[in-house]
Amino acid sequence: VLSLCCEACKKVIFHVPSELEADMLVGRVDLKECLQSAEFITSSDGNFKVLEDGSVYTTSALSLSAEKKTFTILLKDIQEQVQKKIHVDLVEEDKKTLKTRHTRDTVLKRTKRRWGPIPSVMIENSLGPFPLQIQQVQSDTAQNYTIYYSASGPGIDQDPKGLFYIERETGNIFATRAVDREQYPSFQIICFATTPDGYSPEVPLVHTIRIEDDNDNAPYFTQDLFEFCVPENSRPGVVVGKVIAEDRDEPYTLHTTLKYRIVSQTPPITPAFSLHGDTGVISVLLPQLDRELVPSYTLLVEVRDMAGQPFGLCTTGTVVVKIEDTNDNAPSFKQLQYETRVEENRVSVEILRVSVVDLDEPGSPGSGAVYEIIRGNDDQAFEITTDKNTNEGILCVVKGLDYETAKQRVLVIGVNNEAPYVLAPHSQQLSQSTCSVTVHVLDVDEGPVFKPCLLRLDVKECEDVGTAIGRYVAEDPETGNSEGIRYRIPPGQCNWINIDDRSGEVRTVRVLDRDIGEMRRGQCNVTVLAIDRNGKTGTGTIQVCIVPGNKNFPRITQTDYIMCRDRKPICLTAEDVDEAPYSAPFVYRINDRNLASMWKLTPHDDNSWYLSPKSDTPYGIYEIPVSVIDNGGKIGENIVRVNLCDCVTPTECDGRTRQLSGGNVTLGLWAILAMILGSLLLLLILITICGCCGAGVMHRQVTDDCANHNLIISNTEAPGEEVMDHNIIPLQTTCDQGGYGVKTGEQQTFEMVKGRGHTLESVKGGGHQTLGSVKEGGGQPMMDTCRYSYSEWHNFTHPRLGEKVHLCRQDEEQKHSEDYLLSYNYEGKGSLAGSVGCCSDQHEEEALDFLDQLEPKFRTLAETCIKR
Repeated sequence: VLSLCCEACKKVIFHVPSELEADMLVGRVDLKECLQSAEFITSSDGNFKVLEDGSVYTTSALSLSAEKKTFTILLKDIQEQVQKKIHVDLVEEDKKTLKTRHTRDTVLKRTKRRWGPIPSVMIENSLGPFPLQIQQVQSDTAQNYTIYYSASGPGIDQDPKGLFYIERETGNIFATRAVDREQYPSFQIICFATTPDGYSPEVPLVHTIRIEDDNDNAPYFTQDLFEFCVPENSRPGVVVGKVIAEDRDEPYTLHTTLKYRIVSQTPPITPAFSLHGDTGVISVLLPQLDRELVPSYTLLVEVRDMAGQPFGLCTTGTVVVKIEDTNDNAPSFKQLQYETRVEENRVSVEILRVSVVDLDEPGSPGSGAVYEIIRGNDDQAFEITTDKNTNEGILCVVKGLDYETAKQRVLVIGVNNEAPYVLAPHSQQLSQSTCSVTVHVLDVDEGPVFKPCLLRLDVKECEDVGTAIGRYVAEDPETGNSEGIRYRIPPGQCNWINIDDRSGEVRTVRVLDRDIGEMRRGQCNVTVLAIDRNGKTGTGTIQVCIVPGNKNFPRITQTDYIMCRDRKPICLTAEDVDEAPYSAPFVYRINDRNLASMWKLTPHDDNSWYLSPKSDTPYGIYEIPVSVIDNGGKIGENIVRVNLCDCVTPTECDGRTRQLSGGNVTLGLWAILAMILGSLLLLLILITICGCCGAGVMHRQVTDDCANHNLIISNTEAPGEEVMDHNIIPLQTTCDQGGYGVKTGEQQTFEMVKGRGHTLESVKGGGHQTLGSVKEGGGQPMMDTCRYSYSEWHNFTHPRLGEKVHLCRQDEEQKHSEDYLLSYNYEGKGSLAGSVGCCSDQHEEEALDFLDQLEPKFRTLAETCIKR
């Protein structure tokens, strides 16, 4: 590091516009006046650059934010260790002066066409002679020329100083040595023309020198070794891989146009691969690649520039192609027959190992063997597995063999691979290899055997202690009988049963009830031992299962109820702890005949029935005996206590119920008063009727309707309008005392007279009947004072009503209506009482059941009707 003495040389002021463009000449500073031998020239502000002749240029567009901008030019002489500073002030020009100068320049300034030479070309690695003239620049007003140049390319960080120079007198540009295009692809030279006193009358000239490429670089592969894999038996055209090469020469020229080819193949047999000359893609060429014959190929490949022409530069590389294994070879057994021996009753023991040969790659799924027993193992007594280390098949006995049953077993074993087979082109279907194994069973003295090894015994629930439920015996496999075998149950098990030590008979030792403790599960497994004369033992298992029985009676869960005046049915629910099929569905019955006539039961579901009183059942407390019968026929007796109370809510019946006493009902005070008043009213009505009827006989031949003073069910809400209809003919009068006239004959009609009330008379005679009860006697019509029967009233009104309906809703032109059904607006939900229209024709007594469910506002009327 040099310690230089730095001193201010001078101060320069430039008047410039407020907006400066990039590469704009700001001014010129005389550097030699400050320092003759300046080797290093720099600016303190990166927005400005200073050339060797002292010219100051902007490096980018900028604007003066203030009226003045200052920076420093630093000059260094490293050999003399001298450093000088020049202070530069940029002052914004006065707008008025600038406008005047601009106007004058616009009018008076003369310009000439400037000469711009085309870019020069220099051959890379030129052989000279040097210095080599590149170009010449000239100026009309200047005689001295200087240059300032910069290089672009990979080596721009290196100093190309001294590579080019210019003759100050002639303007000829010379190169001093050869240039590498890969380091410096091009140069830009800035030429300055000055007068002898150092003034530059012209703008500097920028000249480009391009280095023309020479094929001086051979192509090279990006990898020293290329490795690829391809499955065997691949079809021709399958892509194996791609080799890549590069060239440092100029792109998109013949110097970088590459061609590939395969020079040689190892092993030197029929070519197996092809190489695309332009792309470097390697493909399969041989129809059959067999890994078992050639596991890998080594290729020597070449890349050459100049589009593969012989004079082009070239390089070679190595490619290794490995052939991947496929399962195209089936495994085969080394032997076709095997023999082995095993003792009877031995389990989990290895008895034989079998091996195979497979040409596929060892350790791959294509060579891994999978063994299976094809025949002779119906009882699953044998099992074969694969040893992953040796690829052998291990045959084992997993279930004991019986010498007495079979002294010899013959097995057929097959083998496959883990991976599926892949057939090679033009090859036949692979067949599975098999071998046979003969297993000789050796006889061994063994203990008794239970048959079956698990015996299930079903015991009915709650059977007596000591009940025989079955027999469990064992046999000696050698002799096939049970002589000399003793039986016992080891301790520590459930003590439900015992077994006779000689006969094997099984009996219960406890009452088996599924509702007690450990018996709730309903079953128990008991292990039984069988011991022969030699002390050898065998074991068996008895599974005792308790079969559910019908031991419990069904019972009603709730038996006390309060029923108010709404007489809402009671839901009786029963339960039975027995299991199906000895529980639901239940059947309910009332045992007492008297109460059965007052109460009825209707089914609801499998467990519940409804209990409801009949309409004439009086208030009181009833104890109803109800029998509940379960699905098994077991009957449970229950007493249901119902307080039928005159109340609105059940809380009102505490201590104020009406009770049954000897089949009579005690009436209250209000009921007695209502009965007395009703009797008086009835007597008054009878007297009135008798008086009216007596007066009518004296003054009229036909009296008024005797039902005029009785309550008559009628849907008439108001007197109708007078209807003049041709079907109603005025009745001729036969006397002048009454308002009615009767005429007998083939056709009878009646007349309704105003002012006398609306009555219906029945006239009998002739061939047609009208409603009335007038009998002919002695030529004088007689009035029957009895009430008309329903049939008479119905026979009269039914045809008349049909005629009226037929003629209803006719228009002025006497046309019939299109529809006799009239529409009505929606009036709410339906009533329990059903229809009460004038056309209702109900004859069943159940039509009055709605009176049992009246709302509270009708209860006063209901009380009067009930307390009769």
